[in-house]
Amino acid sequence: MKRRECITLLGGAAVGWPLAARAQQSGMPVVGYLNGLGQNDRPNLAAAFRRGLGETGYVEGRNLAIEYRFAENQSERLPALAADLVGRKVAVMAATGGTNPVLAAKAATATIPIVFTSGGDPVQQGFVASLNRPGANITGITFFNSVLGAKILGLLHEMVPDAAIIALLVNPKDPLSASIRSDAQEAARALGRQLLVLNAGTPREIDLALATLRPRAGALVVGGDPYFSSRRQQIVALAMRDAIPVVSTVREFVEEGALMSYGNDSADGYRRAGVYVGRILKGEKPADLPVDQATKLELVINLQTAKILGLSIPSGLLSVADELIE
Repeated sequence: MKRRECITLLGGAAVGWPLAARAQQSGMPVVGYLNGLGQNDRPNLAAAFRRGLGETGYVEGRNLAIEYRFAENQSERLPALAADLVGRKVAVMAATGGTNPVLAAKAATATIPIVFTSGGDPVQQGFVASLNRPGANITGITFFNSVLGAKILGLLHEMVPDAAIIALLVNPKDPLSASIRSDAQEAARALGRQLLVLNAGTPREIDLALATLRPRAGALVVGGDPYFSSRRQQIVALAMRDAIPVVSTVREFVEEGALMSYGNDSADGYRRAGVYVGRILKGEKPADLPVDQATKLELVINLQTAKILGLSIPSGLLSVADELIE
């Protein structure tokens, strides 16, 4: 069994303590990695985080230990997992995989440096005093995916102009759900379209929410909650069963058969978070590290899905797409 798999066994239970203790006794720094998803959900993001650490000279198992804690999509577990990492006296805590892990980490410690990844506005959420001068023990990377509703609906309108009603899937457990819904409502009104809001936070609720998509809606926008990325196969399969085009901020949805995605490069954001953790380990203070505003937006279109749905992709979208999946 690989070392990292051992640490994350039993859904992030505290089984890595002897390794962490030995690392600390030898002077090797220990980083806590708190994540709201499952340990097998989007493993490319944890790998990108480690790449960022490597850019600052830190390599797991050589001069750094990482304690992984995954909530397995159960947000109620996050406070205990964050408290566990604080109890293990990690040098820095990375709070990733949604807003709830950041809230849990922030509530657990006011002294251990925290580096977050977040889809919302960290100032409005109360994580930092300002983007340029965070001011306390927390800084990080923001994707601002929660405010991409207008752009996403605009792209969808170009691709599916006949969709008079557009469904929006949001997770009521996500603290950003209200802002995502509000942003999408405003964008839909500007386009002269009606927005149908569907709430779901469990696999069963997703089944029920998407069961009646057709004929109520002509397209589906998936909200930016990371939980949905762990259920992307389910969501895309249910929508495609009824020939409903799916758009998301996450490119992995397109790889599963969704029509299109538009959003920041999540892996690059996690890499940047790893860089920030490395810089803090080298002595920089989170209060002095400006929140990094990820701006590597990418448009990905699935040509095969468009063909299945009988959609003709406008030449303008083809010309600006960052990637076309055959």
